Amino acid sequence: MLSKQTRDIVKSTAPVLAEHGTAITSVFYRNLFAAHPELLNVFNHANQAQGRQQAALANAVYAAAVYIDNLENILPAVVQIAHKHVSLGIKPEQYPIVGEFLLKAIKEVLGDAATDDILKAWEEAYGVIADAFIGVEAQMYKEAREQENGWNFFKPFTIVRKVQESESITSFYLKPVDGSGVPAFKPGQYISVRVLIPGEQYTMIRQYSLSQASKPDEFRISVKREADNDPNGVVSVYLHTQVNEEDTVEVSPPAGEFLLDTAKTTPVAFISGGVGITPMMSMLETVAVSTPDRPTVFLHAARNESLAAFGEDIEKHALNMSNIQYKTYFSDGPDGQITREALEAYVDPTGDAYVCGPVPFMEAMIRNLLAMGMKEEQIHYEFFGPALQLEHA
Repeated sequence: MLSKQTRDIVKSTAPVLAEHGTAITSVFYRNLFAAHPELLNVFNHANQAQGRQQAALANAVYAAAVYIDNLENILPAVVQIAHKHVSLGIKPEQYPIVGEFLLKAIKEVLGDAATDDILKAWEEAYGVIADAFIGVEAQMYKEAREQENGWNFFKPFTIVRKVQESESITSFYLKPVDGSGVPAFKPGQYISVRVLIPGEQYTMIRQYSLSQASKPDEFRISVKREADNDPNGVVSVYLHTQVNEEDTVEVSPPAGEFLLDTAKTTPVAFISGGVGITPMMSMLETVAVSTPDRPTVFLHAARNESLAAFGEDIEKHALNMSNIQYKTYFSDGPDGQITREALEAYVDPTGDAYVCGPVPFMEAMIRNLLAMGMKEEQIHYEFFGPALQLEHA
């Protein structure tokens, strides 16, 4: 437990972190990678280039300062980040390295304002928070390792099929090279794919939602090809253009907590934009197989018909369901966006809604669902990339 003095000091730094947090985390990552370039095999270079990782870490450090008296308040965020860490293969011995460079960055940015007392308090606080992460992640690693067909970190998978779903999305069907099965996963979870792209110095890891219901022998991911000049597109372009059937990639076990509650039979709505449809496909297929009478709504937004994926899959699943409504909205067409009126026409506010897509899309959907009378706990959402704060008030 942290002493009251330590907690008071950490809390007192919250306003400073709000002001200088991104500067501190930018210095932190710069110095960390200069001293430990091997960590570039783990971190997403695109998120670094765009400042998203720096902003996400700054938010996390600020939250730790604000809630230092009641760290259980940030436990949901710890669990969410821990899923990402386990999916990336983060190890306990990396935490002291991060702590060392975080403290050095605080000192470098704040200068004399970062007194010895402040640095000592933050060192103690970081130790407690790091121990929380290490403990949560150790349990996750244990569960991943001990489940049937489970493993830790990465293992090679063969791409057994590659299927174009739309102008921009291609599905990859993956089976373990060693011939084993794959662990059962929960609808909404993701896997990490690690590749070494020719000409690149470091491996790159990206997380992709599993886009079909759990199968005993294979995973399916469905990857949107980003623009060639988009930093986010390095891996997706490589997968689309250079990785073929019978090639191998490295894969981590399923992770994530954007999960369909499969025990419920009450109304459910799946609302997606763009490639946010991928986890919804796993959820929809699971409902079609396990609770086909569950009242279900599936609404998807795409720019145009050529970019809308999985139309045939949706129709196939719908044939097995007794109470489903589904519609795709094309922003280039007469229907336009998924509006508040559209949500009111389709979504039962007494049920649950699952939302995934670009951040502005999700903010609009969540804001409208709340205005319809849905409660926060009825609305479940996930966005891709570092944990950013959604604004939907």
